Formats: sequence, C-alpha cells, structure tokens
Amino acid sequence: METFTGVLLVTANVGSLFDNVGEIQSEWLKQLYKTIQSYKPQFIALHFQEVGGKDYMLNMGHAENFFWTLESSEEMKDFDRSCIYVDNQFKVEDSFTALGSMYFIHKALKNIQQYDFHVKNFKAVLEKNRYMGSLDRVTTVEKEKFPKNFWPDFKWSRKGFMRTRWIIHNQGLDLVNVHLFHDASNLIACNSSPSIYSANRNNALRYVISRISDSRQTVLPFFVFGDFNFRLDTLSLVQDLSTAADVQMVKKDSSNEVQRIIYEEKDNDHQVLLRIEEKLFAYLHQAVFREDNGRALLKYDKEVAAFDDVIREEDIKFPPSYPYSEEHAKPTQYMNTRCPAWCDRILMSHTAQDLIHRRDDGEKSVVYNTMGPNVCMGDHKPVFLSFSLKTNDHI
Repeated sequence: METFTGVLLVTANVGSLFDNVGEIQSEWLKQLYKTIQSYKPQFIALHFQEVGGKDYMLNMGHAENFFWTLESSEEMKDFDRSCIYVDNQFKVEDSFTALGSMYFIHKALKNIQQYDFHVKNFKAVLEKNRYMGSLDRVTTVEKEKFPKNFWPDFKWSRKGFMRTRWIIHNQGLDLVNVHLFHDASNLIACNSSPSIYSANRNNALRYVISRISDSRQTVLPFFVFGDFNFRLDTLSLVQDLSTAADVQMVKKDSSNEVQRIIYEEKDNDHQVLLRIEEKLFAYLHQAVFREDNGRALLKYDKEVAAFDDVIREEDIKFPPSYPYSEEHAKPTQYMNTRCPAWCDRILMSHTAQDLIHRRDDGEKSVVYNTMGPNVCMGDHKPVFLSFSLKTNDHI
C-alpha cells in the first residue's frame, strides 16, 4: 500500500549566526519553528555549513549551544528521535569540514531506519543520538573533506560533504550535506565564461556524486543539499548590464594587475553603474536582483545545467539566497561584496524526484522557497523544500 511521509529539507550556511551571536540566532530559530508549524513534516533534515563561523576557534561553543537550544526546544518536543552530527573538531585540519547535519523524527513516524556504513546494515532509530567531534569513528555517517591535491593553485579550505542513509517506510534514500568552493575574487570571476571557480565547483560536485554512486554501497535515490556556492555567469551578466556604459580599468601602480573595473553610464552625468573589485560588486540598480524574485537573472544561473544527466531541481521562484545584509534593519537588501546568486540549493537524483508526491487537487504540495525572506537571517537565507515522500507500508 502506497503511503506518504511529510518531509522538510532545509539547508543553511550559518556562519554569520556565530560571528554575530544574539538576536539573529533567536530570529533564525523562530523562522525555522514557523516553517515546521506551517508544513507539519514527520521527518526533518537540516544541513548546516560553516558551523562556528569564520572565527570557529572562538565560536564553536556558541555553535554547540545553538544545536542544544534547537534540539531541546518546546517547539521540537513532538520529535522524539533525532540524529545530530556536528564536525566541530577544528584542530584536526586534515578532516575538519565545519558541517553539521540534524535529523528529527516525529513521534507519528513509526517505521524509520538508519544505515550503519561499517556493518553495512540498517538499524531502527529509537532514541536521540548526538555526535560532536571529528566524526571519524561514527559509523552512521560518511564524511569527507575535499582532497588537498584537488586544486593546488587554491588555498585548501574546510569544504567537503557528509552523507547519511535512511529507510522511511521501506523507501531508501541518501541525504548529502555539501559545501563547495566560493568565488575568491570578483575580478577573476568575470575573466572568463564559465569562470575558473565554476569549473572547480563542477569538479567537486562530480566527485561527490561519484562517491555516493560508487560500488561500495547499493545506489539509492539521493538528495544533495547545501551551500553549492553556485554563482551567476558573471562575465555574461556584466556584459549585459553594461552595454550602454563606458568601462575603465584601474590597475595597481607597480604592475599590470587590474585592481578595479568601473562602468559609467554614457549619459546621465556619467553616473557609476557598476564597480567591481576583488571583494566588491556594487551595482547601481540592485533591485533587479529582487524584482520578480530575480527571474530575469535565472538565465545566468548555469552551473546546475551541467548536471542534467544526473540531477534535478524544483523550479526556483525565490530571489538569490546570498549575500544578504547582516544589518537587522535591512533584511531584504544585498551586501555589495558579491554579485547576488542562488548559492544555497536542494538538488536530487532523477529517482529521488520520482518519489515526490504531486497532488492534482490544485493545492500546492511541493514548496521550494527561502525561510525568513523579510527578516535578517544572516548573509545566507536558508532554503527549504517541503514535500510528501512516496513510501510503502509493505515491500
């Protein structure tokens, strides 16, 4: 007999929650509880990146408190089982990823099991399990930092992925938390199309998919969600934004290296339309990224298209998820540090998309959106997917 299980997947780069502890954290939790209340899932998967923030050596204690507050809150009391994995062992540089994955199971959901990668078997989830540390000896999670030799020209960072494997009412699936490489310099990002950073992310995601699809385990439908750091095709975008502008390259005194690119409108008193520096992307008409949820810019969002053979995504109907202002009074404004982009995504295998139940009674049964669109949630807006998973009471 076919059954349906309400699932909520959430991905959030939470770095700024720990760099700016206080009001932002309580607002963040409030928005999460509100989302849970609205969609009433039986199974929740939260994937966090940048746990501890930039100053993780100082802030990891705040991160642990945050997870504890969430897990023990009154709002989560009906979720009587949980599995929490937090890679907070920053002293182990070779394996530290700053990833955190939290899974909550509602008391109404009876038939759920989790995979043990060591004994290669599923076991019923019967209690609350918390794992904080390096996670290397935890057998219900697979965690990997991207190898150092992947990109020898770039600084090695704490990017990687973490996988758990589940059976919900006899339906098996993999849930993968991923954090890919960012654009280190806006100037380099608009040098070529696709950018060198885009190529690196493509390689990294191919690596993740090959690792979760290899012969070590039975291949299952999968959801990969996290901060992919996908960016708009900056070169094409800038060319289109500046067709009626004069361009000026400002170089460093002692070298031929470009330090700043300035685009000025040809008329309108030569008003500066766009300024690009290594960590500055200041566009005069920033509203274009928010109008109609930034739909006009989706044509520059090309990085997922390279994975059409293996990956699907629900239609994006929300504005770019990054980089939002961290000022409380400017919750819908973007910072001028990077070109806004849909960095935070929930992707799935073709087989996983087939498991999403779509009602035909006109009611919206699948929701892909951002959390807290009108409140300050840090520089990344969390992204969620709510749906009913097709499950089965009998094999």
